[in-house]
Amino acid sequence: MTAASIAENEASTPDLLASIDMGSNSFHMVVARLVHGEIRTVEKMGEKVQLGAGLDADNNLSEEAQQRGIECLRRFAQRLQGTPAEGVQIVGTNALRVARNAQEFIDKAEEVLGYPVEVIAGREEARLIYLGVSHTLSDDEGRRLVIDIGGGSTEFIIGERFEPQELSSMHMGCVSFRNLYFPDGKITRKQMDKAIIHAEQELQSIWRRYRAVGWQSAVGSSGSIKAISNVLATLKLTDGKITREAMDELRTRLVDMGNIDKLAELGVREDRQSIFPAGFAILLAAFRALDIQEMEFADGALREGLLYDLVGRIQHEDVRERTITALQERYHVDQAHGSAVEQTALAAWDQVADVWGLRTPVDEDALRWACRLHEIGLTISHSQYHKHGAYLLHYSDLPGFTLQFQRALATLVRGHRRKLSPAVFEHVEPEDKPRLRYLCILLRLAVVIQHSRNLEPAPEFVLRAEENLLSVEFPDGWLDDRPLTLADLNNEQDYLARQDFTLEIRPQQS
Repeated sequence: MTAASIAENEASTPDLLASIDMGSNSFHMVVARLVHGEIRTVEKMGEKVQLGAGLDADNNLSEEAQQRGIECLRRFAQRLQGTPAEGVQIVGTNALRVARNAQEFIDKAEEVLGYPVEVIAGREEARLIYLGVSHTLSDDEGRRLVIDIGGGSTEFIIGERFEPQELSSMHMGCVSFRNLYFPDGKITRKQMDKAIIHAEQELQSIWRRYRAVGWQSAVGSSGSIKAISNVLATLKLTDGKITREAMDELRTRLVDMGNIDKLAELGVREDRQSIFPAGFAILLAAFRALDIQEMEFADGALREGLLYDLVGRIQHEDVRERTITALQERYHVDQAHGSAVEQTALAAWDQVADVWGLRTPVDEDALRWACRLHEIGLTISHSQYHKHGAYLLHYSDLPGFTLQFQRALATLVRGHRRKLSPAVFEHVEPEDKPRLRYLCILLRLAVVIQHSRNLEPAPEFVLRAEENLLSVEFPDGWLDDRPLTLADLNNEQDYLARQDFTLEIRPQQS
């Protein structure tokens, strides 16, 4: 990239960038600036919230755990004040992925922070972790293995330079394993062995594939791995490098110590002592299953990955665009037709966005990408293909997308044809339903107008919108030459009328 292009990109980037990672164990915030294409940290904040420890047997977050999280976010919020919305990313990970009442906490968090909060899938978390780590390491050639042990999940990534090649998120973490195997603070040989074996069992699904791909270096990026590195240095077993031999020796010493109370002697902070044996068991299992001989610690993590991902979006290097294109190619979507539908839908959106409250980049992107993917389900079957498409988008791993955005895309594809019943919106939050309903109507209109698939430019139609009404004026004589389109529009009027929405079709006024 030239100096001129770097300067141009930085000019379009907000002065301050911020990311918040609401993990199952800790909440972290980074505030930074973009300087000569590199992110320069201004401030870091982190607190042990242990949100995941507040999950009960039914996977509901307790009031106490929620309160711990909200109090932490109040402190973060003060530092965020004045940061432009386009420069902030706030995400939740495993605890909010599994919590049945996650939305209750998200609503409170958004009220305190004043910015949207989104939940990311495990593989997306892995991608962002790798992005953060790769930007904090030297740009060496060769593949690297990255491991990040969180409170509720552990991510395993193999990548080269800035591109991940293998992404996995395993449902095991230092908080969940602490609760299972070390709840009373005792470290016995039996419990340690059970924890290690459990982690090795979890890794059975990936170890063959990961060993086959291989790597030249291994890197750990989480607080648990940093703590292990520090303990090995304190014991003079290594200089901070984590080796298989040193891990085996540390296992013996932990069992001999017998209780987390003695971890302070090794320099383990009090707030990390209860989860240290669990994180150690997971890492030792990874060393065994993946045949790792040594590992370095790197400071980069999810929060840094969020910042680099944010900069990419602002500077039009959006990984989500690559994801959409990959989906079109994988499922043999007619891209020319999708583009025609997209241009028609955006022409409609531009005319009604202000009236319907859709004048946001999020709404424009959702409509744009839903147009490109609306026929993705045809790869399964023509019958009910809108439902097949929604299923694919709802349950696929989509790099760059949050779970909420995936649900929005799935909803639009599900609702682009046939009945627009309440069942279409069953997977979205109540506050999102009105805008997604409007976006569905615009997508449906564009699909009808382009039904002939002849790729001709859309007519210069004029829209007038009210809360439950959309009036469409077509050029005089245009519909007379297209009786099939007129029949489709009449059917669309019937579909929308059943949902108390009026679609008016009329020739353009002279």
